Amino acid sequence: MAAALLCFLLAGPVLLVAAGPVHDSDNGTVPLVIWHGMGDSCCNPLSMGSIKKMVEEEISGIYVTSLMIGKNVIEDTENGFFMDVNKQVSMVCSQLAQDPKLKGGYNAMGFSQGAQFLRAVAQRCPSPPMKTLISVGGQHQGVYGLPRCPGESSHICDMIRKALNSGAYSDLVQKHVVQAQYWHDPLNDDLYKKHSLFLADINQERVINETYKKNLQLLDKLVMVKFLQDTVVDPVDTEWFGFLKTGQAKETETLQESVLYTEDRLGLAAMDKAGKLVFLATKGDHLQFTREWFTEHLLPYLH
Repeated sequence: MAAALLCFLLAGPVLLVAAGPVHDSDNGTVPLVIWHGMGDSCCNPLSMGSIKKMVEEEISGIYVTSLMIGKNVIEDTENGFFMDVNKQVSMVCSQLAQDPKLKGGYNAMGFSQGAQFLRAVAQRCPSPPMKTLISVGGQHQGVYGLPRCPGESSHICDMIRKALNSGAYSDLVQKHVVQAQYWHDPLNDDLYKKHSLFLADINQERVINETYKKNLQLLDKLVMVKFLQDTVVDPVDTEWFGFLKTGQAKETETLQESVLYTEDRLGLAAMDKAGKLVFLATKGDHLQFTREWFTEHLLPYLH
């Protein structure tokens, strides 16, 4: 397991929890909530199951919850493609609020699309309080290009690509294709801002929701991991909250160069000045890392 690589896209909203042994909530550890990504599930032994077990081995007595959407892993995987993201976030907020072991607060770790979904939880649902959010390959400014899919999900991705190409911002596609809800077309900025059901809302593209801004700044840390050889996420800059400059699809800008930051529409500039934003980079493709890298760079934020 020392060199276990994660090769899955992670997505997924939450309804049921795949929880480990019940631990004493007063043992000094901070609970951890994990949200998987596209094509994955809560309990895959090669991905989220492995992460959950690893954290439990490294931090004695920690309570780790790996979120599931649906009644089983099949539904969980499918919902990462087809269930409305806002509904998923709402379900997760309800679930977390009902878990007594999280009432004192928790850390969160989202993989791929699961990272921006957990950020929505932080912005919309401050109770129980999220302390640190670790985004592992998350797409915080969305994507402009659908990545390849793992294993048996490839045929689903082919279907979704056709839907996105035919009209990502149509009502039908927006409501029924998860990836369309964080599709960010720099060549059709007006359409994106008007019709994006999820991303444009949590990124304050239409109006500034002061509650979102206040709640996100309650985080102790927002840790963002970028994969330098990522062949899955397009553009990779989105993993650090950067994106393509509006009106074209070649030149990118950093978070610090964006209107989101210069106008501080979400509170990220204030968080940056307060030392709350952490930008980590690692060699390798999407979600590929070793246990040693995880232990050295991410584990310290979970204590």
